[in-house]
Amino acid sequence: MRKLREMKTKSQASSNASGLRLRAIAAGAVATFPATGCSRAPTFNILGSFFPAWILCGVIGILLTVAVRILFVRANFEQELSPLILIYPCLAAFFTFSIWLLFFS
Repeated sequence: MRKLREMKTKSQASSNASGLRLRAIAAGAVATFPATGCSRAPTFNILGSFFPAWILCGVIGILLTVAVRILFVRANFEQELSPLILIYPCLAAFFTFSIWLLFFS
């Protein structure tokens, strides 16, 4: 009777270990699925150094936002915009994402 109990606990322990191992393998497989869609890295060679394209798009978007702000100030339109703390970051995001879609989609 005692040996039967020991055999049951050993089989349960090995069953738990194999279940844990299976879960770990499944988690690793699921974690690699998002990386399978990457065909190439969108980078630019600028003076021998590779920069990610999103940095370049972000910088261009910010520069375009600064240019639009100057245009708004000269046209006295900035006083009509109410929450400036929301307007300019949204404008920068709009320019950044538009440039990304224009050149990389």
